[in-house]
Amino acid sequence: VQLQASGGGLVQAGDSLRLSCAVSGRILSTYVMGWFRQPPGEEREFVAAIGWTGDYTDYADSVKGRFAVSRDNTKNTVYLQMNSLKPEDAAVYYCAVKVYSGSVYRMESFTFWGRGTLVTVSS
Repeated sequence: VQLQASGGGLVQAGDSLRLSCAVSGRILSTYVMGWFRQPPGEEREFVAAIGWTGDYTDYADSVKGRFAVSRDNTKNTVYLQMNSLKPEDAAVYYCAVKVYSGSVYRMESFTFWGRGTLVTVSS
């Protein structure tokens, strides 16, 4: 299973970006997709998650109301729409697949990870 995140870049505060994460390979079960981010010099943190059907979504408090996660299972792709970006949103963003049980807030619950895409927000 491989994940490829894309869509990062340099933007100004207040701008928007949409990240994409394409999943390839066989996953023999439904799965939750998650987004995490790692700011420079800090630990990786949970950003958002979405269930298989899209009915379930969850967000970190810091991004609620600004970010929206969605998925297209026909394309095996998950998206993270980021609006009203702030300098503190700058980080490397990672997508991940959670196949087994466990909290979506914990990195350890996710089995497969992409390489990450860099988001830089200038003030």
